[in-house]
Amino acid sequence: MNLSRLLFMISRRWNNLKGLKQTLQVVVILLSLILALSVFMIMRGGKYNLGHLKGCNFPAIFNFGDSNSDTGGISAAFHRLHHPNGYSFFNKPSGRFCDGRNIIDFIAEKLELPYLSAYLDSIGTNFRHGANFATGGSTIEKMNTRIFEGGFSPFSLDLQLLQFEQFKERTVELYNQGRSSYVTNSLPRPEDFSKALYTLDIGQNDLHAGLKSMTEKQILGSIPYIIDQFAQAVEKLYQLEARTFWIHNTGPIGCLPYSVINYPPKPGNADQIGCVKSQNDIAQEFNRQLKDKVAELRRELPDAAITYTDIYTAKYSLISEAKQNGFADAFGYCCGHYGDYQVRCGEKAMVNWTEISGDACSNPEVYISWDGIHYSEAANQIVAKKIVDGSLSDPPLPIDEACIQHHRLHSTNAMR
Repeated sequence: MNLSRLLFMISRRWNNLKGLKQTLQVVVILLSLILALSVFMIMRGGKYNLGHLKGCNFPAIFNFGDSNSDTGGISAAFHRLHHPNGYSFFNKPSGRFCDGRNIIDFIAEKLELPYLSAYLDSIGTNFRHGANFATGGSTIEKMNTRIFEGGFSPFSLDLQLLQFEQFKERTVELYNQGRSSYVTNSLPRPEDFSKALYTLDIGQNDLHAGLKSMTEKQILGSIPYIIDQFAQAVEKLYQLEARTFWIHNTGPIGCLPYSVINYPPKPGNADQIGCVKSQNDIAQEFNRQLKDKVAELRRELPDAAITYTDIYTAKYSLISEAKQNGFADAFGYCCGHYGDYQVRCGEKAMVNWTEISGDACSNPEVYISWDGIHYSEAANQIVAKKIVDGSLSDPPLPIDEACIQHHRLHSTNAMR
């Protein structure tokens, strides 16, 4: 090898080493910047470090709503729901208007928390990981003569909030008095209230109450007032330290077997799958205004993480694709009877001097509707799967990351 060739090879290798050295220097600088930023965020944002953005680890759930998420409230307050409610999963009446679990149960499972005990149920209850204030028949609108005469629950959303406020106050008092085994094993820790998930699923009965006593135009005119009442409830919870909200809109009420049977669609008033179009239009208008109000609340409550979840789409797609989902009849139901006479699920009635029972079918898993108004466990499970991943939510975060908006906002505010 001649001398010039040798010098060329040495020069080339030296240049390669210089390039590698420069690359390593850049990598070291970038890693140092990332480390410095992480330390800065930890010092300025306290507990909100990068690891927290992978999940929320909610210590508790506090739920507010109606029969779609009631886990025993109305049953404890008045009379126990009859068999066959609950028999598919709990093997006994469980306080749920369902043959098994409802959506809030599947949400609890997703978050690896126990099923919620009803606040009104004083027997054998445990509130360590939250409480359920929902009761069947509840409305957003405060109880009035029109709603009372319609047969709806007296436990409207404002009363559910009063119950929660008392629950929180008494819990904090008991912790301050001394941490007995009852307190630590059966009640949430005071710091859990600000870290918990607050779920709201209510509004369907407000629309049902309107359909019983008002024209469709009047119902539409009442929606802004109802939505304002809902917003006040969220603001009140925020004042009580709630920071992470998961809000369901209302489902397609015109697709319930109860609606299709009692308000049979007239020509021009049936949608493409046979639902009562005018009723679904009302539900969609309610949802539109609810979504707009949620956007307002985000601006007014800067430290809150508020997720709006489209239950309507989840349920409507389930009904429109009933057979693809393994259900025999989109508008069939398993328990009770509607039509020429009415007998509620699990109850009895005299029809033409004959006692008729509201018995259940033998295969509730092939029905979307359990009793003509409420969804079966099989349907609830599918709907829950459709919503917990965040694909139908605004913002599109899965439920176990619903607090992340709050963490980001908190970190941003801390840096200002």
